[in-house]
Amino acid sequence: MARVFVITGPSGVGKGTLIRTLIERMPELALAVSATTRRPRPGETEGRDYHFLADAEFERRVQVGEFVEHARYSGRRYGTLRAELDRRLAGGHPVVLEIELQGARQIRETLPEAVQIFIAPPGEDALRARLVGRGTDPPEQVAARLATAREELAAQAEFGHVIVNDRLEDASDRLEATVRECLDG
Repeated sequence: MARVFVITGPSGVGKGTLIRTLIERMPELALAVSATTRRPRPGETEGRDYHFLADAEFERRVQVGEFVEHARYSGRRYGTLRAELDRRLAGGHPVVLEIELQGARQIRETLPEAVQIFIAPPGEDALRARLVGRGTDPPEQVAARLATAREELAAQAEFGHVIVNDRLEDASDRLEATVRECLDG
């Protein structure tokens, strides 16, 4: 039975929204809270949305092996603390990781049994509109995220499951069906 679900895709593709919907539909799942060096966005809470760490603290934890995966993305660092993953698994819950491509590749090496799911946009124009529309990043950051997204989209074939987030309800249904099938399998 699958115990760890890795969900990745470009920034702005709707991973967070799809994962929130998945966990509402399947409360037996637990979301591992990632660590990041970026500042909190309005409404984000320490320990619920992210573990917000200073650069030096993040690096210290990398050096002592506290991360199961970590990556640099758009000038910031992100990662999953081993203790966070272990705590969720010890609670008997299948765990969802919302991580970047670099981290998904690391997890593939360290936890090959993890189910890897790539969330793709219906097209680059839709992704650009979502990134601009959320209004959280300056134009140069949006441009950097789009450049990174092109590289990430080229990696879709590495993933066992690809879900196109064309319509939220349809993508949510496909994600739920994929996870349920893997849990039952």
